[in-house]
Amino acid sequence: MVAEDIIAALQLPEQARVNQRVSKKLLIENLTPAAADRQQINDGIEEIQWIAALKPGNCGIPDYSNVQREYVEVAVLHLTLRPSARLARLIELLHRAVPHPTLLLISTPESLQLSVSHKRWAQNEAGKTVLDGEITTVTLPTATQITAAFLEAISLERQPRSDLNVFYQGWVDTLLALQTTQHTGSFRVANSPLDATARHLAWQACIELQAQITTVRAQAQKAQQIARQVELNLQLKQLKQALSEAQARL
Repeated sequence: MVAEDIIAALQLPEQARVNQRVSKKLLIENLTPAAADRQQINDGIEEIQWIAALKPGNCGIPDYSNVQREYVEVAVLHLTLRPSARLARLIELLHRAVPHPTLLLISTPESLQLSVSHKRWAQNEAGKTVLDGEITTVTLPTATQITAAFLEAISLERQPRSDLNVFYQGWVDTLLALQTTQHTGSFRVANSPLDATARHLAWQACIELQAQITTVRAQAQKAQQIARQVELNLQLKQLKQALSEAQARL
């Protein structure tokens, strides 16, 4: 699979297509980054391609505005990285640099990924936007039934269309659904916003429990006293049970 397969699956309106290269110089000017980040932009990025700008006039989805955020456009960008790139940092910098919520497609020598993050107004700088919450980044699996189902679900036409905020959340939920397949083995789109929230909380619980299991397992392997080993093995059993219950909620 290549980036063009994902772009085709999005089924973007032709009138929304931009298809322009974004210079690294422009990215640096928008961010005014520290020296280390500037070096990463120059050395780690091969190319930034602006694929599309989805607006009410070209996609038929109304804009959204409240005291916290204003969504008048959703951007679609393709970021191509070099082997030396610091992946997570460059993804964060791209989301920060674009003033609108962005669906970011990332091509690296090893993987193909998609990333989303909501934006909101900055509290202390009028007219400036900042990241709102966590960045969700998923790696697309190799060609499988899961991938085929995901590509169908990511289509613009499959997203809710009441406004651009709800629409963008549809993409967020679709990426979160792909994340959960690591535990469920199958792809399922949330059937409601409440379902999506519950699954996201269950996913976060799985991540936290997995980290705890790794820590307790390492402690158990190092424990010298029998009583301590028994205690840690009991904790491990309880954590595994909790993990199983969290996975069942995905």
